[in-house]
Amino acid sequence: MSREQLAVQRARRSFQTGRTKPLEFRIQQLKRLQSCFQERQRDIKRALQKDLGKSEYSSELYEMLLVEAEIHLSVTRLAEWAAPRPVEKNIFTLSDDVYVKPEPLGVVLIIGPWNYPWSLTLLPLVGAIAAGDAAIVKPSEISSNSSKVMAELLPLYLDQDLYPVVEGGVPETQELLKQRFDHIFYTGSTSVGQLVMEAAARHLTPVTLELGGKSPCFIDKNCDIKTACRRITWAKFINCGQTCIAPDFILCEPSVQSRVVEAIKKCIKEFYADSPKTSDDYGRIVSQRQFRRIMGLMDGCTVAFGGDADESQGYIGPTVLQDVTAESKVMQEEIFGPLLPIITVDGVDEAIRFMNKREKPLVIYVFSHDDKLIKKVIAETSSGALVANDCIVHFLDSALPFGGVGHSGMGRYRGRHTFDQLSNLRSCMIKQLKMEALNSMRYPPLSAKKLGWARRFVLSHVNVQRLRSMGALVVLAMLAGLAAFVVQRFLR
Repeated sequence: MSREQLAVQRARRSFQTGRTKPLEFRIQQLKRLQSCFQERQRDIKRALQKDLGKSEYSSELYEMLLVEAEIHLSVTRLAEWAAPRPVEKNIFTLSDDVYVKPEPLGVVLIIGPWNYPWSLTLLPLVGAIAAGDAAIVKPSEISSNSSKVMAELLPLYLDQDLYPVVEGGVPETQELLKQRFDHIFYTGSTSVGQLVMEAAARHLTPVTLELGGKSPCFIDKNCDIKTACRRITWAKFINCGQTCIAPDFILCEPSVQSRVVEAIKKCIKEFYADSPKTSDDYGRIVSQRQFRRIMGLMDGCTVAFGGDADESQGYIGPTVLQDVTAESKVMQEEIFGPLLPIITVDGVDEAIRFMNKREKPLVIYVFSHDDKLIKKVIAETSSGALVANDCIVHFLDSALPFGGVGHSGMGRYRGRHTFDQLSNLRSCMIKQLKMEALNSMRYPPLSAKKLGWARRFVLSHVNVQRLRSMGALVVLAMLAGLAAFVVQRFLR
């Protein structure tokens, strides 16, 4: 039996003991995970620096702080999330106890990405722990230092049977995908997401796929271009462009293209001084394979700014490309690197047509002072999210469900959305063996009269809030009267 099989079996046996059901246990595990981040910051930051050239500050800001905030939110709100949720009643269920009860799903597989190996792997884990699930954590082998440190640290803080870390590459991931899970949470490329979904289908396992795509960014010619480009430059080049929700390309009118290029140049100098290569805040490409892929995407494009690179250091400078068309090589796949193409369009209508000819992206960005223009883009496009006048920051709001649509993914997470995604939202109805006369209209022998009364009941709408304010005794009196009426109608 493989170690992957053993890990899954051990996790399932542990889950079946019921250990994860008490909220106290879940909160204890979440607090231990919090302790891991507080006590082992140096180890985590060192691994991120080796993998992606991340500085201490960027590691804390973009990786650790997000997870700590998610843990704090989950611990604070868990009792509320896990409580039975009353639902609206109809005339048939006025006297019944009707609610939705969140329950643990079982054993979850979390396959993490390499670009943000801590935050994007552990955010789903926080949700799984909060929901009362067991979870197999499979960090990406590409960010090998983070994978190794995660495998060393998590067992020191979390229950080793319920939350094991399985290291390895493609063979280990394939072996895990052969096992039966109750949910699979994958963050990564669309091509691998298709393989994950195919493997999950064999066991009818539900999946959350957080993928990517080419997220467009439209700049209205009448907006504050200086501010817009400052925000776009920040979002595009953090983590050396290796961010799934980074603006992939810019759409703007020809009349403002030169202004956009100049504004981005100034922002790059402001953020990274004269040499991004020596800046602590500018990262590195994760591998030589990715380096060569990104460099190849520039073929046939005009470099308006940047283009400098050093393969030995995994460095590609912030680069702006112009004279780009829909057929350019850089437009055929998600860039996932520090290249920012500019495509000119004749206004917002052409920009919308350009977006709609492509696969639905993870996010659409639009910069404009015109609310009507923004609402037009919202109304006439589809994407996992839309952000106006900023980039990336929607991921920081855990109240917003994060996820894609179509080729950019399926399922939503962050905060309560992760809890719900990894829970069985069980419908519960508790009736009483009373007022049987009310059921007469559904029992055989059926008749036109019974159908007519059933239709009246089913199609009628009851203001339950108003009835509730009238008090339980009044409602019961009404039900008793209704029962007497039905008896008189049907049984005499």
